[in-house]
Amino acid sequence: MSDTIQALARALNADINGINMVSHNVANINTPGYQSVRAVADFGASVGLSRQVVFGDGPLRSTGRSLDLALRGEGFFVVDRGGQALLTRQGSFIRDAQGYLATPAGDRVITDGGPVSLPDGAVRVDEQGVLWSGDQRLAQITVVTAEPGRLLSVEGGYRYDGELGSWSGRVQQGATEQSNVDAAAQTLQLIELTRHAESVQRVVSIYDRTLDVGINRIGDN
Repeated sequence: MSDTIQALARALNADINGINMVSHNVANINTPGYQSVRAVADFGASVGLSRQVVFGDGPLRSTGRSLDLALRGEGFFVVDRGGQALLTRQGSFIRDAQGYLATPAGDRVITDGGPVSLPDGAVRVDEQGVLWSGDQRLAQITVVTAEPGRLLSVEGGYRYDGELGSWSGRVQQGATEQSNVDAAAQTLQLIELTRHAESVQRVVSIYDRTLDVGINRIGDN
């Protein structure tokens, strides 16, 4: 009896968890560089599911700004936030007050030479992420890959405790990447999850009535 109740509770919790993930995706549909999330089986989790980032290129928005950079292919920029590495695909960078390449939030972009100080004037960024000032090579922006199941979402990017991998995509200058959320797919998933949750609730109601009838019959005897 308790096994049946626990199984129904797990199924309902899984649906609620899935609906929450869809809601999170929809809420970030206009967030530049946002990578959608999905529920995956995880028998170590309390509800049998965990959140996993879904890699995929979002559409590009051309800006013409030399410090707006978009990644094509799986990968993340690495920025320094308070002495800790943060992974991000939000590539709308600025030149901070000290002249360093940084995010609008003040996180400095990491290159093969650490944080990079930019000269006055426009810089060119090639497809490999190398920064150029005229014919002078300044540095190569660090871009890495990561395991989707080990990314922890934080404001502006992800914390990551796994081993970083090499990147083989390309950088596009003068554009920003938009969210990779597929609105139509998310709508369909929301409908499916809602219907399944309603079905589980009906089963719970039927099971409850069955228990009530059984208990009453025992009392009659």
